[in-house]
Amino acid sequence: MREFLQFYIGGAWVEPARSVTLDVVNPATDQVYGRVAMGSEADVDRAVEAARGAFSAWSATSRQQRLDVLGRVLDAYQTRFGDLASAVTQEMGAPAVLSQSAQVPAGMAHLAIAKQVLEHFVFEEPRGETRILREPIGVCALITPWNWPLNQMLCKIAPALATGCTMVLKPSETAPFSSQILAEIIHDAGVPPGVFNLVNGDGAGVGAALCRHPDVDMVSFTGSTRAGVEVAKAAAASVKRVAQELGGKSANIVLDDAAFGASVAAGVRALMVNSGQSCNAPSRMLVPAARMDEAAAAARAAVDGIKVGDPTGNATMGPVANQVQWRKIQSLIQSGIDEGAVLVVGGLGRPDDLQAGSYVRPTVFAHVDNTMTIAREEIFGPVLCILGYDDLDHAVRLANDTPYGLAGYVSGQDLVQARAVAGQIKAGQVSVNGANDLSAPFGGYKQSGNGREWGDHGFHDFLETKAILGYGA
Repeated sequence: MREFLQFYIGGAWVEPARSVTLDVVNPATDQVYGRVAMGSEADVDRAVEAARGAFSAWSATSRQQRLDVLGRVLDAYQTRFGDLASAVTQEMGAPAVLSQSAQVPAGMAHLAIAKQVLEHFVFEEPRGETRILREPIGVCALITPWNWPLNQMLCKIAPALATGCTMVLKPSETAPFSSQILAEIIHDAGVPPGVFNLVNGDGAGVGAALCRHPDVDMVSFTGSTRAGVEVAKAAAASVKRVAQELGGKSANIVLDDAAFGASVAAGVRALMVNSGQSCNAPSRMLVPAARMDEAAAAARAAVDGIKVGDPTGNATMGPVANQVQWRKIQSLIQSGIDEGAVLVVGGLGRPDDLQAGSYVRPTVFAHVDNTMTIAREEIFGPVLCILGYDDLDHAVRLANDTPYGLAGYVSGQDLVQARAVAGQIKAGQVSVNGANDLSAPFGGYKQSGNGREWGDHGFHDFLETKAILGYGA
C-alpha cells in the first residue's frame, strides 16, 4: 500500500491542515492500492507563502547557479528512474515498456533541454538606447493531469526553475505517486526551500484556490478545455497570466501518394500509444474517400498487432487511467455505433480475456462523418475515426473543422505537397511523416489553449518583459 499523506512545503514534508484522504485505485485491477492526502485552501496559503518568501533570493540567482541546480535535479532524476517508471505504471496504467521508454524519459528530456536553453537564453538585450529585460514573473501555480504525469510536470517545473520563478505544484490526485518521488528528487538535489512546493488535492479544493490566490502571479494548466475555462475564470479577478494546454481532436491527413498501408498503420499505433490518452493524439485519420476500405483493412491489421493486458507484463497497451474515463469512452463508442459509423474493429466492453480493470478494446470506426459525436468530441481513449476526403482542399477543411487546434499530422512522399498541406492546418504543432521534437514549441490554437511549452518557447510564459528607456543614453 502506497501512502502519500504529507505535502512538500518550504523545503520540508509537512502535515496537511486537515485529515482528509482519497483512495488511489490501480486501473489494471480496479483495486485500491494507495492513499493520498487531500489539501485545502489553508494548505495552498501555506505553500504560496513559502514560494513568495523564496522568490526574492531565487530570482536573484545567477545563470550559473540555476544551471547547477538543474544539473543536480537531472542527476537525481536519473538515479530514481526505476522508481518513477514503476509509479507511473501503477498509478495510471502505462505498460512498463512505455513507462521506461517514453514516460520517464520525457521528463528527463525536458530537464536536459531546459538546461541547454538556459546556457544561452537572452534575458537582456539592447535596442538602441532602450534595454529590454526578461524577468521571472514570480510565484507560479502548476496544475497537471494524469496521462503523461512526468512529461507535464517537468515541462513546467524545468523552465520555471531556469527562469528564476518559484512554484506550487498540484498534480493529479488520481495519479499522485510519481509527483511524490519527484518532490524527493528535487529535495535531494538541494533546490532551495520554498522554490518548489507540492500540495495534493482536487480541482475544487486546491486548484481553484491556487488560481484565485492574490499572491500567485501565473497559472500554467494542462487538462481538459472544460476545466481550462474554469481555471481562466478563477484567475481573472486578479488578472494573473494563464497559460493553458488543453484538449485536442487532431487530424492525421494521409495523402494519396503516401506509403498507404504503412502510413495508416503508423497512425493507428500513434493513437493507441498510452491507450489513446494523449491530448495531441491523431484521433481523426483523413484518407482519400476512394481508399476508405483499404484504410479500414490496414487499420484493422494494425490493431490485431496490439496486445492489451497487464501493464506490468509484456502488454503493448494497458488500461485507461480510471473508471470515470472508461465509462466516458464506452458512451462515446456507443454514440459512434448509434450515429451510423462503421465499426471496423473493437467496440464496447473489455477485451474478452480481461474480466477486471479499466481496459478498452482498441477501436476503429470507418466512414465517419465529421458531424458525428465521435468526430467532434475528444474521446481520450483508444478510438480512431477514419474520415474520407475528396481532394486536398477538402482534407484541409475537414482538418480545420473542429473547435480544437493542438496538433496535426501529414504523411506523404511528395515533401513539397506535404509541407504545403501542413502549413494550412490550424494547429500549434504539425508533424510531417512522423517527425518528433521535444524542443519545438507545443501548444494550441482555438480551444486547445494559449501559450507554448517545451524548449526555448517554454521559457516565455514564465517571464515578464520590461523596457528601460534611456538606458544607453
